[in-house]
Formats: sequence, structure tokens, C-alpha cells
Amino acid sequence: MPIKPCPATPEDYREQARRRLPRFLFDYVDGGAGREQTLDWNARAWGDIRLRQRVLVDVGGIDTRATVLGQDCGLPLALSPIGLGGMTARRGEVQAVRAAEACGVPFTLSTVGLCGLDEVSRAAEQPFWFQLYMLKDRAVVRSLLDQAWQVGCRNLLFTVDLPMPGSRQRDVRNGVGMPGLRPKLLKITQLLSRPGWIWNVALRGKPLSLGSMSPYIKAASNPDDFKHWVDQQFDPSVTWDDIAWLRESWKGRLVLKGVLDAADAKPAIEVGVDGLVVSNHGGRQLDGVPATADCLPRLVEAAEGRLELLVDGGIRSGIDVFRALALGANGVMMGRPWVWALAGGGQAGLERLLAAFQDELRIAMALTGITRVADIGPHCLESLSNSDETL
Repeated sequence: MPIKPCPATPEDYREQARRRLPRFLFDYVDGGAGREQTLDWNARAWGDIRLRQRVLVDVGGIDTRATVLGQDCGLPLALSPIGLGGMTARRGEVQAVRAAEACGVPFTLSTVGLCGLDEVSRAAEQPFWFQLYMLKDRAVVRSLLDQAWQVGCRNLLFTVDLPMPGSRQRDVRNGVGMPGLRPKLLKITQLLSRPGWIWNVALRGKPLSLGSMSPYIKAASNPDDFKHWVDQQFDPSVTWDDIAWLRESWKGRLVLKGVLDAADAKPAIEVGVDGLVVSNHGGRQLDGVPATADCLPRLVEAAEGRLELLVDGGIRSGIDVFRALALGANGVMMGRPWVWALAGGGQAGLERLLAAFQDELRIAMALTGITRVADIGPHCLESLSNSDETL
């Protein structure tokens, strides 16, 4: 039997995840909305940003450490919240938070994570972050806020770009949320084609319920039930008044995740939030909106230094982390790659991926003449005036 190559990139782990996960679960994580144009643009936009290489600079003491949302990090990166991310590996969020801590980066637990706040807190030695959706039942929201605070979460990320789920055609092809015998048989066939996942995750990883939400919805393993619950409970009527209520209810840092337009920075400042995540939900909501790399500079300008800015969407390397910082972000969030690595290689695989990101960031700093993360800025990018295109 030939020995398979060691995974070196997020794309390598993606291929491993594709081979191990049932099709409907892989596509749920991997796919985007509509024709997946924004999904594609996210990654391409970072690749279009050119770095400015410098030489003969003393870079013997490079330090990738940074402080993001008040938390000391080994590099300015946090793991994004992924709904149902825990179904990609046995007790997935527990493995993910342990890998994140081993590499000195924050982990963000989704409202609809498989492992609940209590379970993740028992596995964590450092504070982790919590992501919240606004549900129609505000009593449930208040209960989640109380639980998060009690287990030590101090950074709350509130997702603002999901008043209703986007149109995800891969889910339709896999029969998710569709009635009838054919969609049911399709999902059963996909499950049976992955006996390793059934044994390692479905059987040995029980319970397959939404940990923090288990009093309100039991089934995470049934994608049809999950989709129906999301359609019924996510609140499309949320406005800035609700953000003001949330600001009054949460004593820690409050960050809005899912902002693309610079016009939304001013009301965010006025309502008293602490930061924004420049995000298009990984291209999973409105297909056709710009890549986050294209939106980031305008939001940096609009924030005027009064908001901490993170960015996600298409981050695939430590060089992309460098690019985001050079455009003015305080840090980045990474979504799909950590799930791919977890599905493909477990906790150890995710630790290797994060170590690779840190190494790539260190190399980018060395070859641009930078030794501290705080010194990364626009001067590290190749401007048109310096490029061959103007010669």
C-alpha cells in the first residue's frame, strides 16, 4: 500500500475531510450560497494583495504574539464559530479548543455547536469566546448569556448577517430539509458510505445533540430537524435596538460579526460595541457580495480606531494573516480550514495546521523586514506606484 503524503495546506486537509465525512455534512461545511461566487472571491482577493519584500534587515527576534480582544495570543488569529462543527470529529469542539490552546489562539464556540458551554469549559484552561444568534425567544437568549458568563466567557460575538439562512444549493442536492423518501434514502446512502465516521463520531461521539441548546432542540444528527429549527427560531426582525439591549445585558466585550458596509460602523460605535468582524459568513449568505478583503480597508477608515476589527473569509495561510494585518485588521478569524483539519487529522491535525500558519506568518514578517506584529501596516504592501505595472 503506498504511503500517502503528509498534509501541508488547508486544501490537503479539505481533501482528507471530503473522504471521511458523509457528503451532506462535508457539503454543509464546505459550501456557500447560490453559485458560490462570493465563496470563491473571498480566497482569491487575499491572493491579489502583493507584499513588499525588504532585505538586509535584522529579523533575528521575530515575535508573532499579539493581543486580540483583550486576550494574549500566540499569533493574531482565532478559530471562527462553526455550526455543527463538532460533528466532523468525535466531540469536535472539545478537540478544537484543546488544539487552539496548545497553539495559543482563542476558540469560539457556536450557539449551535455540538458540545455545550459546560463541556467545552471543562476541556479549556483559558477563557474561550462564545458566538450568539438572536433567537425569537429572548428568554433563551438571556439564559445563554448567563451560561456563557458563568463558564468564564468574556468575549461575545453576535452574528448579524443571518436574519434567515442563505440559499445553499449543495444542501438542496443532498436532500437536506426536503420531504419525501428519496431525500431520506440519499442521506442514508451517504452515511453508509462513511462507516469510519459512523463508528468514530456517530456512535462513539454521542450524544449528537446541540450542547448549549439541548433543552430546546435535541437532534443535531438529523439535518432536516436542524434546518427546520433554524427556520423557525432565527429572528429576522433584529435591529440596532436589539443590539442596544444586548449591550446592556452583556458585561464583557461585545463584537458584531457579519459587517461589510462602512456605513454600519457609525451605529456600531454609537450603540457601544467593542469590535466588528468583517465577514460575509464565509460566502454562505448573500452570494454576490464583495470579498471581505475588499471591504476591510473601508471599514478600517470608518472605524477611526474606535473599534477593534477582525476579518474572516478565505483566510488560508499565515501570509493571508499578514495581508489582513497590513490592511488594518487587528486580527483574523479562520473557519473552514480548522474544521477540515479536525475532520482530516483530529486535534493533532489542527495543531499542525495552526503551527504552519504561525510559521508562514513568521516567514512573511522576516522577508518584509518586520519583527513585531504591531509594526505590520500598509507600508508592507506593494503599491501600484512601486509595481512593474507602472513601468
